[in-house]
Amino acid sequence: MDRIMKERTGVGYAKRLFLEAIMPLKRTEKAEISDCVGRVISSSILAPRNVPHYRRSAMDGFAVRSADIIGASPTNPVMLQVSDDIEEGSSVQVSTGEYVPDEADAVIMLEDTISIGDMIEVRAQVHPGKNIGDVGEDVRKNEIIFNKGHQLRACDIAVLASLGIKEVTVYSKPVVAILPTGNDLIPLKDNEVPSPGKTLDINSLMIGLYVTKWGAEPRYCDIVSEDRDLIEEATKNNLDADFIVVSGGTSVGEKDFVPGVVASLGKKLVHGVGLSPGKPTALGIIDNVPVLCMPGYPAAGLVALFAFGKPAILKTGNLPEMPDLTVKARLTGKINSREGYVSYARVILEEDSGQTLARPLMTAGAGILSSMAKSGGFVIIPENVEGYEEGNEVDVVLIE
Repeated sequence: MDRIMKERTGVGYAKRLFLEAIMPLKRTEKAEISDCVGRVISSSILAPRNVPHYRRSAMDGFAVRSADIIGASPTNPVMLQVSDDIEEGSSVQVSTGEYVPDEADAVIMLEDTISIGDMIEVRAQVHPGKNIGDVGEDVRKNEIIFNKGHQLRACDIAVLASLGIKEVTVYSKPVVAILPTGNDLIPLKDNEVPSPGKTLDINSLMIGLYVTKWGAEPRYCDIVSEDRDLIEEATKNNLDADFIVVSGGTSVGEKDFVPGVVASLGKKLVHGVGLSPGKPTALGIIDNVPVLCMPGYPAAGLVALFAFGKPAILKTGNLPEMPDLTVKARLTGKINSREGYVSYARVILEEDSGQTLARPLMTAGAGILSSMAKSGGFVIIPENVEGYEEGNEVDVVLIE
């Protein structure tokens, strides 16, 4: 482990090196708008028509000529004929969103009128254009609706639908190959209780679910034994992916071949980072494919995935950054950390008398994944801070 300590790279610098080496995907595809929530458009979208494409009423009421009801008031009402056409002294009943005849220049609200047979008593006056939505009021033809690189939301897709747009061109989702390594691993599909010394490959599932959450497509690979040639072969076989995550084999033991394989096939940018847990993490590039080598211990691997995998996958997929969701909380116990390491301390969030409390769950134990499930989030302690005292107010980064 001394070698990792000597080669330890700061988290911020390591992240910057990795992201600078990543080229976002240029590959695009056409997709139905109903399948495009969260997708990023690869070119600007222009409005093919006006919305609305007709003058529409903004209120329930009567379309009128404003000149016919000048001076109308409760004490000086004006009588108009209810008709199918607009002419001097007549009106046409309209509902919200309905077409307003061209001859009308305003809509009087229903509550400002009293119906008397086929006549209405108008008890207010309106100015020209009142309560009428003009052609193109929402969107004008050839207007830029969304710029290239915009990530579509449900409300954006509703706008596209209103314009008659049925499909758009978006950046393809990056394919992320997930490569588990380790002689102790057995496939998760095996239902039997693992024999002593064997471990279910839970990391692949965890990685894949987060990859999906971050807008990419996971490719699950078979477990690779701790053999340099086999690891190299499996890595080469997945260079058609857009991103590779290797789980395990990143430390400095006799069978930790992964960083060396990355270096031999491409460029190893970093091996050993000031991250706790997660210091054996390695980062590299092979044939323009980013490679994240995360520790096999689940909690350490998850921290590495959050610290490096998430921003790197987002950049690969042309996706905008996802800010961390945080809450303010008061510590119920002391959290220790090592100077020179960015520490991810797991805490349980609790409410007490209207105050949010953060109870430290475990500040060590890189292999204990259950601590992640039990915790509400992390307290991220900067590398130049030696922990936080009980009672300190801290930012808790929510895991979900």
